[in-house]
Formats: sequence, C-alpha cells, structure tokens
Amino acid sequence: MVYITRLTFMNTTTTATFEGAKFERIHIHTHLISLKEDFDKIIQKYVLPEFKKGDVMAISEKVVSICQGKVVHISVVKPGLLARLLVKGVRKYEHDIGFSHPAKMQVAIWQVGELRMILAMIGGSITRLFGRHGDFWRIAGNHISEIDGFNPKAIPPFDEFAMLPPNEPDKFCNDIEAKYGIPTIIIDGNNINTEILGMSDSIKDKKELYRGILLDNPMGQGAELTPIILIR
Repeated sequence: MVYITRLTFMNTTTTATFEGAKFERIHIHTHLISLKEDFDKIIQKYVLPEFKKGDVMAISEKVVSICQGKVVHISVVKPGLLARLLVKGVRKYEHDIGFSHPAKMQVAIWQVGELRMILAMIGGSITRLFGRHGDFWRIAGNHISEIDGFNPKAIPPFDEFAMLPPNEPDKFCNDIEAKYGIPTIIIDGNNINTEILGMSDSIKDKKELYRGILLDNPMGQGAELTPIILIR
C-alpha cells in the first residue's frame, strides 16, 4: 500500500511510503526536451547537481523515446479499416486516451502487421468470453501496449506525436549507471497503471519496490516539465 504526502516546496518534492519505508522523490525540472536531444547533456545539466549517492533515477519512457527519435507524427498516419474496427473494442478511460484514437491503433498495426492484429482480435475476443482480459495485447506482442501519444492534453508539439517504446531499455539504464554511477529505471506511467520498462541490473531485485514508490505516476510529463525523478 502506498501513502502519499505532498510537500509544498515549489511542488518539486513528494514522499511515498511503501511497505513501511518512506522515500523522497525529487522532481527534476527540465526544459521542453526536443527530438533526438542528447540525454547525456540532460543528465549533466539537471540531474548531477541534485544527485546523491544512493539515489535511483526514474525516467519517463516518453523522454527516452523522444531522445531516441522513436516517434511518429500524426500527419503521416491514415487509419485503415482495421484500426477503426479495433478501437471500437478497446476499453475507454475517462482521463486517458488509451487506444481509443484510430491513428494510434494504426501505428500499433504498423509495428506487428495486420495478420497478427487480426489474430489478436480473434483470440482476445474468445478468451474475454471466459473472463480473461489482456490477451489481445499479449497475442499482438511487440510491446505495442507501451505506445503512447496523440493525446490532446499533452504539451505541444508532442500532442501531435505517437511515441514508440524505447530501444533496448535495460541497456539504456545500464549505460547511464556505468557512466554516471546512477542506478536508473524507465517508467511507463499514466492514469491507468505504472510499469517498469527497463532498469539497471544492479537494482533488478528491487523492481516491485520501485514500481510501488511510483505507482501513483508522480512524474510531471506535461507543462510541469518534471519527467525525471530521483528516488532517495
């Protein structure tokens, strides 16, 4: 169980209690990070001045994808018949666009192909009749559930982009720790759920701990400009 206490110091620090232990979460303010920006420079400018030995850095997957250039602009996406059909069957959320946008579903189709998406639709529909959920995404595979974007509430210009999952997330985290001594995790967080997509090998035995600390999705990925958190 996570209990959150928000502090008032410029809204840059929060605390989380997980299984009886209390942790500080230092929200790192950045500029609006642009496509293919050098993430090393972001660490050097914003993270290193705040980092203390023992801290763990959590990064929004969106920032990693943006720096890697793994994005698709909506102007190149024309949803096909299959995409428009599939969005009719996905779960709708009040405060999250999910996969209800046909263009976002079309991007997912591009990642796995129409045949596999059709098989996922059939398989997911069958198992749902027996009370099992999530098989559509499991059958489709290729991490398409991690695709984000085309969200009208996102900060411009990224309201016009879909973000694909980062390349080699574990390697990305291990490279940061090797270079800067900062254990790192990549978080896919939204109003629905929070998952760890990648993390340094040195802290993999604490995956559930760090997921629990960030379960309320505390990162400010919009106008707050705090897509990086130091856990202390």
